[in-house]
Amino acid sequence: MQSNGGDQRRMSIDGEMASPLSINSRALVVSEHVGQNNPFSNVNHSKKLEDDIKKLGQKIKHHEDNIKYLKNLMNKLDDSILDMQVSLGKHHTSSTISTNEDTEEDTIQHILRYEKSAAALLCRTKSKPESELSDNPFTKHVLGIVATLGKVDDENLSRLLSKFLGIETMLALVCKTYEGFKALEAYNMDMPLDDRSLVICLENLRPYTGEFLADDPQQRLDILKPKLINGETPPGFLGFAVNMVFIDCTNLYGVSKSGYNLRETLFYNLFSTLQVYRSRKDMINALPWISNGAVSLDGGMIRSPGVFSLGPHWGDIDVKFPCAPKGLNLHESYYEVENRMKETKWKKDRAFEDMQTEQALLDRARYNYETKKQEFVAYIAQSSFQATQVVP
Repeated sequence: MQSNGGDQRRMSIDGEMASPLSINSRALVVSEHVGQNNPFSNVNHSKKLEDDIKKLGQKIKHHEDNIKYLKNLMNKLDDSILDMQVSLGKHHTSSTISTNEDTEEDTIQHILRYEKSAAALLCRTKSKPESELSDNPFTKHVLGIVATLGKVDDENLSRLLSKFLGIETMLALVCKTYEGFKALEAYNMDMPLDDRSLVICLENLRPYTGEFLADDPQQRLDILKPKLINGETPPGFLGFAVNMVFIDCTNLYGVSKSGYNLRETLFYNLFSTLQVYRSRKDMINALPWISNGAVSLDGGMIRSPGVFSLGPHWGDIDVKFPCAPKGLNLHESYYEVENRMKETKWKKDRAFEDMQTEQALLDRARYNYETKKQEFVAYIAQSSFQATQVVP
């Protein structure tokens, strides 16, 4: 009995021990299964993936903003380089450049050959003693002649722009107000002129309404330059004709009755946004970006869209813009501008290198973003699948 009782107790004990063992074993299995589907673990991992994706998205935005900034910076540096090239006259590299540059006195002598024109009469009148000029309508109301109100860098550009305007416009008289025109008309009745003459009244011209180039002593116009798809200007583009004419300081401020200067009234109306290119080939290649005509230093000319003049010679035109004394257009010395241009080009090169680096970082961030997003989607899918499984 003892033996049996002992056995029974051992069996009972064994049975009691067997039962917890069976339960604990099952608990271990369930615990392992639940560990794989622990909601807290899932949430933490999911949260980490979401945070990683968010950080990568912010990194992508950061690199995109940097690239946008660098592109804008390069465009501004390009514009500055072009402006300095125009100032230095570096665009005058055509083999047709002449060394016989006309001075203002030469221009006046050419005008006097048109002895029956109003322009010639004005030149002769201005040559009289000061005492005879006070009540003369020419000196009182006329600002000057188109050909003498601006200067250019050299003979080549002078001939080119003068030919574009034509002799009649080059000899045109420029008045500040319409009253000047009426005075000239009355004067012509007393002293009839045989040659027809143009008269331009500044107050009746529609002025340029945009901004000026910052810190530019010549008050050049800040006209939007033509840009290719890549953001660069067309090859061979040198600038706008209206900005290549240099004006005496006396005519740079408050010339018209409304306070406008000659560049934003007279020359803007004469040239508008006429573009200047290094060669005819460059000009033709840039046709899609030419809206108001263009000229090239080797003789090409587009007066308006679809109207071409591509002959190698300009023909005879003796009344041209006089050439500006070297350095007249520079607010600072030639070498200072040249050094500043070199520095600007260096900045552009650095900006381009920085943009390439940013692009590489952007590509890497986008790749990591897509990889992490795929990992997140796969994890969500796996978690959803496991959540549907019933623990046995």
